[in-house]
Amino acid sequence: MATTLEVQKRETKPHSNITSIRNAGRIPGVIYGYKADNVSVSVDSLTFIKAVRDNGRNSVFSVSIDGAKLNVLLHDYQVDPLKGDIEHIDLLAVNMSEEVEANVSVNLVGESKGVKLGGVLQQVLYEITVTATPDKLPETIDLDITDLDIGDTIAVSDIPKNGDYEVITDMEEVIATVAAPRVADEPETTEAAEPEAIHGADDAE
Repeated sequence: MATTLEVQKRETKPHSNITSIRNAGRIPGVIYGYKADNVSVSVDSLTFIKAVRDNGRNSVFSVSIDGAKLNVLLHDYQVDPLKGDIEHIDLLAVNMSEEVEANVSVNLVGESKGVKLGGVLQQVLYEITVTATPDKLPETIDLDITDLDIGDTIAVSDIPKNGDYEVITDMEEVIATVAAPRVADEPETTEAAEPEAIHGADDAE
């Protein structure tokens, strides 16, 4: 069941003040997609952040525009690089019976035996793309790495198949590997020079 998210339509005139919307504690955004034609909206910042935190990045939200109810996904967002605030959101209106693409976080579970032996776990792929109906989109995909030994890798092809969604990321892409522990460089030793080599034989006379 979709979680209700309160949005308001906003003016899109050339001189409409986006800054004043943000100063009022709201995030400007746009809704497009299924039965929606680029509707400009805004949403309360704290309410939106709490809704995403409580329900997940790939959750379906129900919004009402001009009396019409739409089911939307958070398709994209922009963040202020200095303040860390969300500056803009893109909400994709979806048909609940049609599959959509979404990025899903990969969560490594367990401690690999290679790490226990001193190896270093290196995760190189943190998200994969899947297709599913909106209500079946996973928030994260857990991947067990317990049997991963030093020198082993785990790839997208190792993700267990799931009837709710299909992984469309290249199956050969590596997700994580366990590298051999680094060997500390041996310190260089220099033999002490003979007195004659430092001062010269003549100095001793």
